[in-house]
This record gives sequence, C-alpha cells and structure tokens, in this order.
Amino acid sequence: MASVPAVLTSEWTKIRTVSSTTWTLICAFAVTLAMGAALSALMNSTFDDLNEAERLTFDPTLISFSGMILGQLAMVVFGVLVVGTEYSSGMIRTSLAAVPQRATFLFSKIAVAGLLALVVGMITSFLTFFAGQALLGEHRTTIGDENVLRAVFGGGLYMGLIAVFSMGVAAMLRSSMLSLGILMPFFFLVSQILSAVPGAKDVALYFPDQAGAKIMQVVPNALNTDEAPYGPWGGLGIMLLWVAASLVGGYLVLKKRDA
Repeated sequence: MASVPAVLTSEWTKIRTVSSTTWTLICAFAVTLAMGAALSALMNSTFDDLNEAERLTFDPTLISFSGMILGQLAMVVFGVLVVGTEYSSGMIRTSLAAVPQRATFLFSKIAVAGLLALVVGMITSFLTFFAGQALLGEHRTTIGDENVLRAVFGGGLYMGLIAVFSMGVAAMLRSSMLSLGILMPFFFLVSQILSAVPGAKDVALYFPDQAGAKIMQVVPNALNTDEAPYGPWGGLGIMLLWVAASLVGGYLVLKKRDA
C-alpha cells in the first residue's frame, strides 16, 4: 500500500517534469496580466466615452481582471493535461499498479496540481490587479478599499478552481482531446454567448465560470450589467458545487472502469 506522502511526492515529480503543464501555467499568468493591463490602459483613455450609467457603475477592480477570460482557458488546459496525459500516454496503468488505492491516487494528484494552480492564480491575481490600477490613472482603486481585497483574493481562488474543475472533467472523460473539445468551447463561446441571450442568460448565470466570476466584482451591476440573484460568495459557492460534482464524477468513473 503506497503512503500518501509518497504519492504526493510522485505526483509533484510528474507535474514539474512535464514541460507542457509548466508552460500552460506561465501562459495563464502572462495572458491574464497582459490583457488586463492593456484593457485597463484602454479604459483609462476612453473613460469619457462611457455613458452616464456605465461611469456610475465603473468597477476598476473588475476591469483589471479583463484578461481572465483567456487566462482561465490556460488553466483549463493545465487541469486537463494533468489528468488526461496519464491516459493518452498509457501511464495510467503503471500509476494504478503502483497506487492501487484509486481515491489516494486521484485526490493526491488533484491536491498537488490544485495547490500549484492556486498559488499561480494568487500571484497572477495580485500582480494583475496592481498593474491594472497603475494604468487606470485617476480612475483606479486601492487594495484597501471596501471589498477590493476580497475580489483580488477571489480572483486567485477562481483560477485555481477552474483548474480543479477541469481535472474532474478530464477524470470523467479519460481523454485530453475530448475534455478540451468540450471545455474550451464551453467557457470561451457557449457560456459567453448564452450570457447575452435573453432568457438563456438566466440559466448561464449558474454556469461555473459566470457564477464564480462574481467574486471578482466589487461594484454591483458593474458597467451597467444585469444583477445576479446571488452575491460574490454565493457565486463562488455555486462554482464550488460544480467543482465538487466534477471530482465526485471523476472518482466514480476511475473506481468503476479499468485503466
């Protein structure tokens, strides 16, 4: 029987020795920071073009996280590769032979990769916030303003949870290609499109990305957007339910099916 510390060490070795997972985390950081900074600078220069309602509900914190829509996709890729590579390479048979306790194997992998994603997410969130505020000029806010620290901390949580959710989905589907083929269009296209369609947007509000992103919002109805039926922590709670469901599903599939 493999000990938990040994399994954790093994999973850490797998992650840090695979260049693709390292580069996806670097991309998540770079894309989020670069796009957030660029759009913050653009907003500073075009602020006077906003209508009155948009100026009254301007959320400088949320603007600095504009790059999250692309950064989260890199986190999706990271989460899928962490789990899916085991299946595509055939290593899953060796891994389960070494660690026959499937719950120990899966949740050790998710714990190590999830903690790494959370750390990168926190670094990305805080640096993105400070860079964005520096470029917003007189329209900026500070980390000490009401609810701002919660939003910045929440941005890091959001990135980490997106990665963990993707790990659960990859464990259920047992394929990197299939997982990416579903998750990438869902987060980048389907969720965004449905959130703008009358009627459908009421359903889209409960998607994991739409609900979880509320934690990064400081000003209610930011930039004159529609009000959600839940608050920042309620939205994060909905996202946690999605994450929990994906992990339970991934475990049940791993438990019942052969490698």
